[in-house]
Amino acid sequence: MTTPDQVAVETRSEHDALGTLDLPAGCLWGIHTQRALGNFPSTGRRVPAALIRAIASVKHAAAVTNGELGFLDKDVAEAIAAACEAVSDGGVDVAHFPLDALQGGAGTSTNMNVNEVVANLALKALGRPLGHYESVHPLHHVNLHQSTNDVYPTALRIAAIAGVRSLSDAMARLQGAFQEKETAFQAIPKLGRTEMQAAVPMTLGQEFSAFAEAIARDRWRTFKCEERLRLVNLGGTAIGTGLTAPRAYIFRVIEVLRALTGMGLARNENVIDGTANVDAFVEVSGILKASAANLSKIAADLRLLHFLGEIALPGLQAGSSIMPGKINPVMPEALMQIGMAVRANDAIVTECAAHGTLQINEFMPLLAWALLDSIAMLEVAAESFCGHVRRIAADAKRCAGYLSESATVITAFLPQIGYERALSLVAEFNDSRKTDLRAFLTERLGEDLVRRVLSPANLVCLGYDG
Repeated sequence: MTTPDQVAVETRSEHDALGTLDLPAGCLWGIHTQRALGNFPSTGRRVPAALIRAIASVKHAAAVTNGELGFLDKDVAEAIAAACEAVSDGGVDVAHFPLDALQGGAGTSTNMNVNEVVANLALKALGRPLGHYESVHPLHHVNLHQSTNDVYPTALRIAAIAGVRSLSDAMARLQGAFQEKETAFQAIPKLGRTEMQAAVPMTLGQEFSAFAEAIARDRWRTFKCEERLRLVNLGGTAIGTGLTAPRAYIFRVIEVLRALTGMGLARNENVIDGTANVDAFVEVSGILKASAANLSKIAADLRLLHFLGEIALPGLQAGSSIMPGKINPVMPEALMQIGMAVRANDAIVTECAAHGTLQINEFMPLLAWALLDSIAMLEVAAESFCGHVRRIAADAKRCAGYLSESATVITAFLPQIGYERALSLVAEFNDSRKTDLRAFLTERLGEDLVRRVLSPANLVCLGYDG
C-alpha cells in the first residue's frame, strides 16, 4: 500500500536565465518567486498586504493603458486588469504572496511575485494552464513598460496614502473620546503637577483637554501626510529616464492610476529624483513618530493618574500570576510599547533612505515594511485606546483630597493677597502641622474668597479679570 509520504507531489517546471526549476503544480507564483523563497532568510516579516494590493493597482493601470494604446491585445489586457483588480480588492489569498519582506534587489522579488500571480490568474481566466506564459507572460505582458524601480515606490506611496487616511480617521475618533472626557470632567478641581511635584490647581477636564489637543494635532498632521506622498515616479522605468516606455504611456498611465485609486497622484517633475530619493517617506515617518511620542506620553500620564487614584482605568485582565486581585494598567503599557516600536521604525526608515546609492534605493523593502508597520500599529493603537478612554472614570473626592493637602494651592490666591502674604500663610500652615490647606485658608481668608478662587470656573478661566 502506498503511504501518504510516498505519494508524489505534482509539479510543473519553469525556466529563467539561471535554468529550470520545479514548482508545485497548482501554485500561482512562478520561478522568480520560487527562487526568492529559497534565497532569502525568513524573518517572519511578510511583505505587507497593503503593498501587494497597491502593486496590483499599479499593474492594473499599466494594463489598461497598454490596452488603450494598442500595446496589449484587448483580451489579454482585460484578463490582466481583472486579475489585478482581484488582488487589489483582497480577493486573492495572501498565501500566494509568501515572500519575506527583507529581500535584496530593491523589491524585484515582490514585483515579480505579483507579476507571476497576476499572469497565472489571467491564464486561468483565459482557460490556459498555469505557467504556460505564451499568452500572458509575467514580464512581457504584466510588467510591460514597467520596472521594479518605478512600480515599487509608486505602490508604496499608494499604500501609505490609504494607510494615513485610515489612521487620520482613527485619530479623529480618539480625539473625540478625549473631548468627551474633557467635558465630563470640567468641574472636577484637582492638583496640577510639574516635575513630579505638586504645582497649581486646575481641573481634570483641563488635563484631558491637553490630551485631546495633542491628538488633534496628530490627526491633522497625519491627514496632511497625503500631500507628501502624491508625487510618483511611475513611467520612469529603471532610473527615471523612461527608457523602454513609450511617451504616450508615460503621460497616460498616471491618469489611469489616479482614476483607479481615487488619489490625487501626479508625476514627479524630476522623475530621476523621484526614483533615486525617498526623503518623502522619512518626512512622513517623522510625523508618525510625533504621533507615537504623543500617544506614549498620554498613556504614561494616564497610568500615573490611575496610580494616584485620580482616575480609574478600566480593568481588563488579571494582573499577576502570583498576586491575587492585582489589576495592572495594561492598555497604557501596550500603547507605550507601540510608541517605542514606531520610533524605532522611524530610525529604520531614516537609515534606509540614507543608504540608497545613486539612481535607486536598494533598501526599499525594509523601508516599506517599517513605514507601513508604523501606520498599522498606530491605527490599531488609536482604535483600541478610543474605547478604553471612554470607560475612564474620575474620582472627584481623591482629586479634592490632593488639592486640599498641597501648600502650592496658595498660588491661586496671589492676585488677591500678594506673594508675601501667601508665603506667610504657607509657613504658618506648615508649622501648624495641619493637613487640610483649604480648611486652613477658609479660617484665615474667609469662606467666600476661598470658594470663589478655588471654584472650577475660576480655575479654568484664562487669567483673571484686572
